[in-house]
Amino acid sequence: MTTIKSTSLWRLAIQKFKQSKIGVFSFLFIVFCGLTAVFCYTIAPDNTNSANQMHLEIHSKSPGFSVMMLSIPSKSTAHQSWFSVFMDGKQNSPTEIPIKSYKIIDSQLEVLKYSDGLAKTYSLSLFKNQPTAYIQQKTFWFGTDKYGRDLLSRLLIGARISFFIGFIAVFISLLIGIPIGAIAGYFGGKVDNFIMWIINITWSIPTLLLVIAITLALGKGFWQVFIAVGLTMWVEVARVVRGQVITTKQQQYVEAAKALGFSDFRIIFKHILPNILAPIIVISAANFAAAILIESGLSFLGIGAQPPTPSWGAMIKNHYNYIILGKPFLAIIPGLAIMSLVMVFMLIGNTLRDALDVKS
Repeated sequence: MTTIKSTSLWRLAIQKFKQSKIGVFSFLFIVFCGLTAVFCYTIAPDNTNSANQMHLEIHSKSPGFSVMMLSIPSKSTAHQSWFSVFMDGKQNSPTEIPIKSYKIIDSQLEVLKYSDGLAKTYSLSLFKNQPTAYIQQKTFWFGTDKYGRDLLSRLLIGARISFFIGFIAVFISLLIGIPIGAIAGYFGGKVDNFIMWIINITWSIPTLLLVIAITLALGKGFWQVFIAVGLTMWVEVARVVRGQVITTKQQQYVEAAKALGFSDFRIIFKHILPNILAPIIVISAANFAAAILIESGLSFLGIGAQPPTPSWGAMIKNHYNYIILGKPFLAIIPGLAIMSLVMVFMLIGNTLRDALDVKS
């Protein structure tokens, strides 16, 4: 019995993609970043909301810095669901105090504060008569920022901002760009001229300037940035879809669909669009990288995600002057994170372009 092997274009594209080591590495890196963005509060050393636990006594410490930390239990007894912790981190977190040493005297815990070496005492009842359970050696693997916050935790939580803005911005751009581009390319004539007039006007405005205007109109915030970036990226998708539809609508299967009396809507979305997915996928990967860069630029300018929400661009803004103060890691680490994520999306876009090219 002879086995018939599938030779569909998508199967061949997947096989070609698997043969590219750069493409596979980029895909695995993106999956890793995606899982990090989803489970950031689960894996972050500081899982408080926005990783905003400040320790001004140990600000701007180098990577690998370690110190004893005393945790003062929170007085709040409000219950927080696991889903709320998973999405937004712990709201009622204990107060952490860096210390040099400690000793137990009678019914009190005496600690030497890290900042000034002065002694401070606490009642053992505050720690349920088990003070050693509230003292641990804490290591800041990426160091601390200028407010004494854990840089690694803020980097991990900042990945959620950068990663999700790519998805939402690309989704918005596809939602707007595909129908508009398909209508312009399919109907042509005055409809095409009108739509291209709108596209050209939008295209002529600098992207960053348009995003700033939309952000100021919608207000500063997390979701406003997502919407603003998405509303500026649809023109690229529309132009690509329009060009592909103009070429594809001349194919014989489209003429056959018209002869059978199928509606224009069905022909566009059931017959034409499924056959032009390849260039749409490629441009979506490029737009994903562009969205990350735009969000980082907006955060650097102070109109992106607002403090204390961690953002890679804001982290660079807050610490770029430390480059000449002998602590460049505070700005270099988030800069490398932006560069690596943007680079892998560009690499996977190039790999997808080669894999989906039917002529190669």
